[in-house]
Amino acid sequence: MKHMNMILIGILMVLTLTKPVYALEKESVATASLTMTVAETTKTADMRVLKLEKYLESKDSPFARDAEHFVKEADRLGLDWKLVAAIAGNESYFGQLIPFDSYNAWGWAVYTGMSYGANFSNWKEGVTIVSEGLKENYINEGNVTLADIGRKYAADPEWATKVAHFMNEIDEYTPADTDLFDIEV
Repeated sequence: MKHMNMILIGILMVLTLTKPVYALEKESVATASLTMTVAETTKTADMRVLKLEKYLESKDSPFARDAEHFVKEADRLGLDWKLVAAIAGNESYFGQLIPFDSYNAWGWAVYTGMSYGANFSNWKEGVTIVSEGLKENYINEGNVTLADIGRKYAADPEWATKVAHFMNEIDEYTPADTDLFDIEV
């Protein structure tokens, strides 16, 4: 069974070698749009989940098993599938450095001078609330680039650059386990 799964993963990877070009690959951080079209989101759904899950596992993230939820929420709201995970990378190194039992990997509702923000009951709830909040309070208000979002989201002037770094890292990630690429015919 494991061998069959590896074959299927390999086939998926081969089929998705021609990936769609996302805004961050062509535009600067200041002007890159963070919204996705339906066509872009449905072409490589399974590959995105696998890539995000393996990337998060490589970072020892406690929410690696929720990669599919990240992608589904991004698709539902028309967001870039890497955005919410990348923000968590910047804010808490993918959920490793959070207030105890808060499931808040995004620094969500942590305002200047505060050490604690929103509490979520689990990682999925956090992903959903942060995704919806980004859509409603940032994207829908015209903040469609990382630079725009960063000016409102964080006091750190390098926030957008750091989040873009994680988005690019996720996008370019290749698992260290080369068995994922073995295909036997």
